[in-house]
Amino acid sequence: MFKSETNIRVRYAETDQMGYVYYGNYAAYYEVARVEALRQMGLSYKMFEDNGIMMPVLNLQCKYLKPARYDDLLTIKTEIRELPSLRLQFYHEVYNEVGVLLNQGEVTLVNIDMKTQRPCKSPAILTETLLPYFNS
Repeated sequence: MFKSETNIRVRYAETDQMGYVYYGNYAAYYEVARVEALRQMGLSYKMFEDNGIMMPVLNLQCKYLKPARYDDLLTIKTEIRELPSLRLQFYHEVYNEVGVLLNQGEVTLVNIDMKTQRPCKSPAILTETLLPYFNS
């Protein structure tokens, strides 16, 4: 299993009238965490796109447990629990500075061949990079 952590500080513009992080911003937080997780592996979405593969979101699930607030330093823990095939699934947990679990989410991406606009196998470089995390 691959694990990654990313920190994000809540900006004022990301909060609602109650001072809580607006619920729709969690999808953006998940995206930041996914991009950074790939970077930590030495990969990037741009690299996949340059090689003809795009990875749109197929499914997003989000569970709100407690609110995050303006200026909180959030830690987003990201896991890839299985090797990708046609799909790549990310699991996210969002914690505040004192370690309280605020939010949980799952995001499933699907690999799409940009020429055919059809689902395709995961890029070999992604599978090869992740393989050592699953051989334990």
